[in-house]
Amino acid sequence: MDGEQKTTRSIIGGVNTHKDLHVAAVVDERDRVLDTRSFSTTRQGYRQMLAWMRSFGDVQRIGIESTGSYGAGLLRYMQIAGIEVLEVTAPDRHDRRRRGKNDDLDAQSAAHAAFAGQRTVTPRSRDGMVESLRVLKACRKTAVNARRIALQMIQNTIIAAPDGLRDQLRGMTRMQLIRTLASWRPDLTACRDVAGAYRICLKSLARRYLELHDEIADHDTMIVALVSDLAPELIARNSIGHNSAAQLLLTAGDNPERLRSEASFAALCGVSPVPASSGLTTRHRLNRGGDRAANSALHIIAIGRLRTDERTKVYVTRRISEGHSKLEAIRMLKRYIAREVFGIIMRRQADINATRIAA
Repeated sequence: MDGEQKTTRSIIGGVNTHKDLHVAAVVDERDRVLDTRSFSTTRQGYRQMLAWMRSFGDVQRIGIESTGSYGAGLLRYMQIAGIEVLEVTAPDRHDRRRRGKNDDLDAQSAAHAAFAGQRTVTPRSRDGMVESLRVLKACRKTAVNARRIALQMIQNTIIAAPDGLRDQLRGMTRMQLIRTLASWRPDLTACRDVAGAYRICLKSLARRYLELHDEIADHDTMIVALVSDLAPELIARNSIGHNSAAQLLLTAGDNPERLRSEASFAALCGVSPVPASSGLTTRHRLNRGGDRAANSALHIIAIGRLRTDERTKVYVTRRISEGHSKLEAIRMLKRYIAREVFGIIMRRQADINATRIAA
């Protein structure tokens, strides 16, 4: 009889993720902790974790921390297994101060959060072309940063270089300077000489800059191809470039249906109005939360339309005449753009799903 009750009851899991070990906890239908155990971060470990959770009953859902990093592999495994997964967001600070912190308590806290539906969101699936786009953009971003640092190093090195060398390089454009330095053939055995060491250093930095420049160009080509496949209607709209479209696609993810409504997407992008009323004053302020990269993309689109689209100019002018500040008018404009973008993304997702079903 006890065995039947154990296998038929509903349980909910929680996982505190790490690089080498995941700590899992299970709670019953009354949110009581049943057990806690550690598993390796391998497919065998994921399989053992799921089997262990199912030994307590029917797994309803699992709350997992850091599904975009340490928990990414576990997320994919559980989704393939047909288990509902919720991403557990920031920990409950009050509860952490009261109870303390260790891996077991964090896993139990994740399970409690999944049970109550608090501090949880539906994670991005990370199994489609948008995930490919994310990886390429992340790689491109680091290359851009490295290229900028290489250029700064070149400029700083020239400033401190011997006068004869510095005078030789003055008056050149950026690419003229880079290509001139990269074409040098300094004597590597002259590294003990100050001027020789500067020449060796500047050539190395210039070649590094050019290699990174080519790498960024390759990434741009791939990103443009992915965005064109994912959302051709999006980049066809006024002032929406490939970089802005790519960021908005990343924010929506491979499963934008998780957002449920365009209002959720607007809140995720940080463009939903936040009440800031007091007394007889009724107003809304800018939203400082959400995905700031997506908010920046919407801002770039809004500024582009404000310069090129007559309807946008009329709209912003009307809002300002009603007593709103220009920042508030742009915030309202970004909210409308978010609605437009979400509709395009959802229509494209419906087409993709229909193609998969037909195949």
